Amino acid sequence: MDIQVTLTTTPKQKPAQDKLKFGHNFTDHMFLMNYEAGKGWHNPRIVPYGPIPMDPSSSCFHYAQEIFEGMKAYRTADGKIQFFRPEENFKRLNSSCERLVIPKLDEALLLEGLKKLVEIDKDWVPDAPASLYIRPFVIANQEVLGVHPSVNYLYCVILSPSGAYYASGLAPVKIYVETRYVRASKGGMGACKTGGNYAASLIAQEEAERQGYSQVLWLDGVERKYVEEVGAMNVFFKIGDEIVTPELDGSILPGITRKSVIQLLKSWNMNVTERKLSVEELETAAKNGTLKEAFGTGTAAVISPIGELKVGDTVTVINNNEIGELSQKLYNTLTDIQWSRIPDPFGWITPCC
Repeated sequence: MDIQVTLTTTPKQKPAQDKLKFGHNFTDHMFLMNYEAGKGWHNPRIVPYGPIPMDPSSSCFHYAQEIFEGMKAYRTADGKIQFFRPEENFKRLNSSCERLVIPKLDEALLLEGLKKLVEIDKDWVPDAPASLYIRPFVIANQEVLGVHPSVNYLYCVILSPSGAYYASGLAPVKIYVETRYVRASKGGMGACKTGGNYAASLIAQEEAERQGYSQVLWLDGVERKYVEEVGAMNVFFKIGDEIVTPELDGSILPGITRKSVIQLLKSWNMNVTERKLSVEELETAAKNGTLKEAFGTGTAAVISPIGELKVGDTVTVINNNEIGELSQKLYNTLTDIQWSRIPDPFGWITPCC
């Protein structure tokens, strides 16, 4: 399928790299493609970045039929631009599509379109340690009210040069453990990257911030005792010599950074386990001194060390509220691979331009 290109005639001024925030600035162009029942996905195109005309009755506004992804492009020291495991993101996008009854997309075409879009806007890709955040998404835009899958969709990719996700950098964050509200449950949409999961998290995030905490640690939706995700990230705990992360049972997003961390740990012959992990086990490990480190993993932050957990009125400090040796090693290794400062033994890097 040919990708048509229309270049902007009014390019925007690029922000200074030292002023970049996460997700605040957007490049000159975006990628669009439409779906119609009986016609399929068609008309892939790159156009100037701008508003998308939408009818007020569009399905996504009323029934939340939409999904999205998040990945990055990196500029290496020699000026080349590359991606980190984009094939995994497009595979996960199609998995989200399947759960929300959205027609699947051609993953090869998505990668081709992404490469072309980033090549056009390559001057927007900042130098390390900043990067170009990439947000593909699909929205249902059938102009009708009614609870049923749409017959029309729009696929879009927008690009945002972004600095560090957390202003504190790698300083450990404080985490509030949510025991009242539920983000997702098995059989729901927790394993999908869809806005509804994040909307469900806002009330607890607001409470966490009110109490002086950066993020929310979510528990399972049935027993409210097993650890699931931290904010928009997967989570790991080092207990003794075991590194534990919650198993993927249908309520947890299968993170690409999570998958990469597990592969790295196994390549280092470390004992990494995917299993259920209760808050009670964490509290016991903290009391007996075996809880050594905790960290979140995700595209935006890569590795986010956790220095404190609050459950009810109980506050647990982890590793003296300092970044742990393992967290630092994982962050260094992942970012060094992403910017090609060290060889990539896993085949994770995809060249762009």
